Amino acid sequence: MIVSDLMTKKFASVQPETSLADAARIMLDQRLSGLPVTNAAGKLVGIVTEGDLLRRVEIGTAQSKSSWLKAFFLPESLATDYVKTHGRHVAEVMTAEPVTVTPQTALSEAATLMRDKKIKRLPVVEGAQLVGMLGRTDILGALVRKLIELDASHPTDSEIRDYIKAALAKENWAPKAGLHIEVQDQVVFLKGIIMSDAEKQALTVIAENAPGVKKVTDELVFVDPATGMAFQ
Repeated sequence: MIVSDLMTKKFASVQPETSLADAARIMLDQRLSGLPVTNAAGKLVGIVTEGDLLRRVEIGTAQSKSSWLKAFFLPESLATDYVKTHGRHVAEVMTAEPVTVTPQTALSEAATLMRDKKIKRLPVVEGAQLVGMLGRTDILGALVRKLIELDASHPTDSEIRDYIKAALAKENWAPKAGLHIEVQDQVVFLKGIIMSDAEKQALTVIAENAPGVKKVTDELVFVDPATGMAFQ
């Protein structure tokens, strides 16, 4: 999947001169965590998010006054902080040069950006032109649709077994011997020897993800590599 498969093409945006009150009202009314900021030509110039509004003098969340030492050596930094906590227009508080993706960006790459940079919504641009927005809810919606598709499928028991075996063959951690898979009426029975609880969990997840599986029954035997003792 790529970003263009899921991105929202109809989105709310604001301009740099938009009042902070209006921007906050739009975010509340439409239940948005952030708004892209565009100029008159529709080019992306920033993004204003909930995070940009956390420190505000009006609600007493701005930082207390800094020491005279910081004021002496870092006056520009303090002036910037003042604008962020007191500004009344979007341009004064927005994050300039936000992280963006293109319509052709792989969905996996976009999801990694969201996770690593703690971003809830990504502007989608072509050149500098804003063409869409991708949010965590868009990705969650795609996941739900895929899960429903898997649950609605009706493969045969042999097809389920073949799917699980093929999935195991792709994983370096998966045991290559001593594992037996049985499928009866779309119920998977896992039998054999494992060396860790993590391995057991992962095997169960692979079986659960096979299309059409109704239940996974674990009959695996755990062998402690330190003592050689077996536990079920």
